Amino acid sequence: MVICGAGAAGLTLAIELARRGVAFRLVEQRDQPFHGSRGKGIQPRSQEMFEDMGIVNRLFAAGGTYPVSRVHRADGGSVDTAILEGAAATPAEPYRLPLMVPQFLTEAVMRDRLMELGHRVEFGHALTGFDQDTDGVNVRLATPSGQQAFRTRYLIGADGGRSFVRQALGMGFPGTTLGVRAVVADIVLHGLPRDAWHNFNEEDMAQRISLCPLMGTELFQLQAPVPLEGEVDLSATGLDAMLRERTGRDDLSVQSVSWASAYRMNARLADHYRVGRVFLVGDAAHTHPPTGGQGLNTSAQDAYNLGWKLASVLQGAPDALLDTYEEERRPIAASMLGLATKLLDHARRGDHRRGREVQQLDLEYRDSSLSLPAEPRDGRIMPGDRAPDALLCGAGGQALRLFDVFRGTHWTLLGYAADRSIAPSRGGLQVHVISQAGELRDTDGHFADAYGMEPGEWVLVRPDGYVSAVVGEDRIDALARHFERHAP
Repeated sequence: MVICGAGAAGLTLAIELARRGVAFRLVEQRDQPFHGSRGKGIQPRSQEMFEDMGIVNRLFAAGGTYPVSRVHRADGGSVDTAILEGAAATPAEPYRLPLMVPQFLTEAVMRDRLMELGHRVEFGHALTGFDQDTDGVNVRLATPSGQQAFRTRYLIGADGGRSFVRQALGMGFPGTTLGVRAVVADIVLHGLPRDAWHNFNEEDMAQRISLCPLMGTELFQLQAPVPLEGEVDLSATGLDAMLRERTGRDDLSVQSVSWASAYRMNARLADHYRVGRVFLVGDAAHTHPPTGGQGLNTSAQDAYNLGWKLASVLQGAPDALLDTYEEERRPIAASMLGLATKLLDHARRGDHRRGREVQQLDLEYRDSSLSLPAEPRDGRIMPGDRAPDALLCGAGGQALRLFDVFRGTHWTLLGYAADRSIAPSRGGLQVHVISQAGELRDTDGHFADAYGMEPGEWVLVRPDGYVSAVVGEDRIDALARHFERHAP
């Protein structure tokens, strides 16, 4: 298998395949890692995903929480407001606030994890062409040592918004250019404290500028709208002049620039995510305006969805399982495009507040063919929902989380006060019973509160932490057949 592109999406997919023992190559046309902060927010659902991948604590150590938003007024005063709705963690939702980690630090953590799993990025390797048939893909690469041509089972385009893979497929990428061009730059800044995300000229789009301290670094991220046409001076001198002109303050100065870009905001979605043995993930499949911090998160979660499915098919699951990738993830991207565009409109009016809708905890796959149809269950867990966490005890009294039970590459079957003897038994499926006499015990009722299950019911959880089926004991055979259709 070949993954083209070693950004957040490509690295996530590589880690997921490496965890499952799948052979692959991860190639990147750049000669060295991306060193900018374009995506800096890691949403709660992605934090859960990164916990499963074994890197969430490293990311917390690398970054930090979002500061308040400080709006500087023309009279010299300022007003601080919280950007994010405050929310305490709960047993069902252990992560409730976005984490700020500059993209280059996030990807460095991911590369380290990939190295631990025995793989590395091949930098300076550019995809120059490919063709496919029913059995595989012929791939051509330009490498530092010359041209390479070889055959692989699958090709994944994780190569960004200008994806070579998407263009070579002739894939439509409809959408809109949103009429906004902006500068984003990582700078060393003198004159502002690091306790706030500083905003100037909020009521004047042409003069607006914001400066956000990048947690885990000594840098600030500068963001500013610029005219749709014309050159933009991205040097330290040029950005310093912009900063002084827009803020009217001579005590502020740009000392140096580590990375900068001027870009047009787009909202686009590929017509399809799969053509035969070729797949698109991340920005190759969808591009978002940066508002709401959805882009990197949606991209990484694409790869998290696809990774276990590719591995399952290579291990013997039906090829139709791969069709559920587009079936599930394309509607998610479409909704995220709408959300990010709506938040961009709010930001144009100076409203930067973010609510639960950006946290991605409520994303679901209820209409997926991987979700066994069930009767409506008001206020209770449904097939396709995110599987909540819960605080439990082992039979020996040891405290543990339900996410500890899920962690890994397996499917999980949970019986609530159920008869374990009727559960299916096969490789790749871990079975647990939660009851007062079971191996797992819901001592404080957290599982009951989060799942709303009746005694004797079973819930089947996919490797990516979404519910696939909820049945009573009279339908355990239907659950077993559903699992057999989708597992290796």
